[in-house]
Amino acid sequence: MSEDVIAEIKRDYIYSLANQGDRADGRKFDEFRPISLEVGVINKAEGSARVKIGESQVVVGVKVQPGEPFADTPDTGVIITNLELVPLASPTFETGPPREDAIELARVVDRGVRESKAIDLSKLCIESGQKVWMVFIDVHVLDHDGNLMDAASLGAIAALMNTTIPNARFGMGEDAKLPLNDIPVGITAINVGGAIMLDPSLDEENVASCKLTVITNKEGALAGMQKSGVGTLTPGEVKYIVHLAREKANVLREKLEGIQ
Repeated sequence: MSEDVIAEIKRDYIYSLANQGDRADGRKFDEFRPISLEVGVINKAEGSARVKIGESQVVVGVKVQPGEPFADTPDTGVIITNLELVPLASPTFETGPPREDAIELARVVDRGVRESKAIDLSKLCIESGQKVWMVFIDVHVLDHDGNLMDAASLGAIAALMNTTIPNARFGMGEDAKLPLNDIPVGITAINVGGAIMLDPSLDEENVASCKLTVITNKEGALAGMQKSGVGTLTPGEVKYIVHLAREKANVLREKLEGIQ
């Protein structure tokens, strides 16, 4: 049996279940798979975290070091986010230049941190116009079974909450916690035949007409949105996804605060 035939059978099965209000793994449409969070997993990093959502797994490391500020923001620190799709994580991942989906994931993670003003960048200035702290967020995907967007977003903020500024290493006094103002959380939903599902598995992602990620801050304000896929969402569906995102983000935020 060819891969195309197998893919078509999977698609029909998932759509048939969705029409009946079911999912292949028995979850409700608004239910996440089991989530595990662990911080401090990389000894040589200033902050780190490991996140598992179902069988999807990411590790995030944060490095903090002095560097030059951007010319248009001479008094604020710098955030740089990278994401790597490790070939061992999925047979579809290959070595070489960053793939388009890796770039998209990194940008969404970065946008959530940046637009929510999660890090107080004004407190990362060492010498105006000359030297600031640079925060490097590196996300490594270890296992891919769907919804990497939420896993990467969750891992990034968990790692930042675990991050220490290495003042002592550079002769600038005692180490200090990274100044954080907020805890942004991204929640992703897909559309399968009109059914809106949170935390899609890989098979569900592969057959969905479109996907929408909504990032909110502690106050429930939007810090970012990203849609992918050729399908469309009605205004009502978008409003419903935003409502679910706010609700579920609070649950994940409590989990994040519980590991500190």
